[in-house]
Amino acid sequence: ICPQEEDYNDAKKVAEHLGLELRRVDFIKEYWDHVFTYFLEEYAKGRTPNPDILCNKHIKFKAFLDYAKSIDANYIATGHYAKTEYSKKYERWVLKKSNAGRKDQSYVLWNIPKELIEHVLFPLANFEDKEQIREIARENNLKVANKPDSEDICFVPDGNYKKFLENNSNIKPKKGNIVTTKGEILGKHNGLYNYTIGQRKGLGISYKEPLFVVGFNKEKNEVIVGVKDEIYQKEMYVTDINLLLFDELKEKMKVNVKTRYSSKEESATIEMIDNNTINVEFENPVARITPGQSAVFYLDDIVVGGGKILK
Repeated sequence: ICPQEEDYNDAKKVAEHLGLELRRVDFIKEYWDHVFTYFLEEYAKGRTPNPDILCNKHIKFKAFLDYAKSIDANYIATGHYAKTEYSKKYERWVLKKSNAGRKDQSYVLWNIPKELIEHVLFPLANFEDKEQIREIARENNLKVANKPDSEDICFVPDGNYKKFLENNSNIKPKKGNIVTTKGEILGKHNGLYNYTIGQRKGLGISYKEPLFVVGFNKEKNEVIVGVKDEIYQKEMYVTDINLLLFDELKEKMKVNVKTRYSSKEESATIEMIDNNTINVEFENPVARITPGQSAVFYLDDIVVGGGKILK
């Protein structure tokens, strides 16, 4: 499904131009087992997954690194906008934000094993935007200099998640009620997977004030909607925790939190409530908290760690 042959041929031409050896390694089984099936399972549970997170953990920073070690390579390099360095303060290698501002990708790297950080190189760490990199490619006569960015998940190249889910899983259109948080039925939906937390447009219902999707009742097959105030939360719970800056979180800590790749950071206090769950209390209410998405914790520009939003 992925346009991998085109990408491979582009990489082959670049390698030939630069006089580099190119090796092609097949990780299709690992991708199927750890990323593709996870994507389908999460949607079936009524959650909104981010498969890039799992791809980074299991493919780019596990299978890829294992292969590198098998050929006696000490490092791997990826094109993420992120940064690694040794911190004397914390006496360990840390993952940090890059200089790319809004394009920084440290958010999608929170669940890589901490022991791998010192074996990863991020050549794009100090670039501020993609155009600088494209200019270097042009100066070196690389034909990929103007290749368009890839914005969609590779196995959904046209971005049509609904059609993809219907064609590749048991998830099919199933009508149910759209209800308010008080249980009032306002209309019908055509499948929970067609809706996302915070969605306002395309609901097909009318009300005295604007309504937003605030949740789902999978057992009753209901889309729950509410007024604007109801899309805000003061706290959330995060599970599947991976801490990078510490081996354990022994006491409450003030951090900045991102709840989506494109969201701004929010001030919050985090506290470990069991060995795999963190409670997050926001300084100010935050909109569109979405189960299945990642929450990533920062101290200044250092990634403390992260987890998957439970509720």
